[in-house]
Amino acid sequence: MASDNGGGGQCGEPESSDSLKTFGAVLKALRDEAHLTQEQFAPRVQYSAAYIAKIEQGKRFPPRDLLDRSEEVLGPAAARVLAAAARSLTRKVGLASWFLQWAAIEEGTTSLYAYECRVIPGLLQPEPYIHALFERHLPPLTQDQFERQVAARLARQQLLIDRPNTSFSFVIEQALLERRLGGAQVTVALLDHLLLVGRYRNVEIQVMPLVQEDHAGFEGEMYLAETADHRWAGYVEGHGSSMLITDAEAASFMLQRYGKMRSQALSHQDTTSLLEQMRGER
Repeated sequence: MASDNGGGGQCGEPESSDSLKTFGAVLKALRDEAHLTQEQFAPRVQYSAAYIAKIEQGKRFPPRDLLDRSEEVLGPAAARVLAAAARSLTRKVGLASWFLQWAAIEEGTTSLYAYECRVIPGLLQPEPYIHALFERHLPPLTQDQFERQVAARLARQQLLIDRPNTSFSFVIEQALLERRLGGAQVTVALLDHLLLVGRYRNVEIQVMPLVQEDHAGFEGEMYLAETADHRWAGYVEGHGSSMLITDAEAASFMLQRYGKMRSQALSHQDTTSLLEQMRGER
């Protein structure tokens, strides 16, 4: 199944989505108790009925503001029950077993660096781009697998908001933007999303230009995380395999390469200008 970045390989089954299904069942029960249909409840919490249906089916990770908005509609007592159900949720639902060790490190990181030359990093992928990736997965996913993978990836992105004191740095190849994976509309959604996330104070996005004669990333994609005790770990994956790198010397070599790439890529400001230019051309 998939990791949190690309379409993934098949080295292990994803975790059960029981916690999502439980939350969805609780939400449905509370909504029914209030004598509201999905069509009546959805606009009151500022979401579509289709989106609420997917949450109740355990196919979408509930957004944080859903709890606050639900209190105004269902009342304080129901909101407390819903909050209790939310505490049992995990963002790791649906992630491949071989990715979970790295995902656990990400949860407590103080700095997270990512270089990608294959696909846009999972933490930066808008939903249309995620759909485009999984629609092209081979062998094809079942509908249930598809829904779980999408939910897992969207849930992981909450890290960018939940960890405002964590520094996130992304270096991505310009070719990934030029590729237009999924078509013109998906590319527009991607550019819009990168511009939005790039405005977060804790996020820096840099594009590696198409022509860069002194490119230090020839060994391929890599991820680096600084733990709370200021140790560095690395992670690489591809074609259904992955490697967690905890050796201090090996992680240091990766950190050196990443630092070199940051100096070779466009600055955050120049990247924003490029994304705005590309968006205007669509």
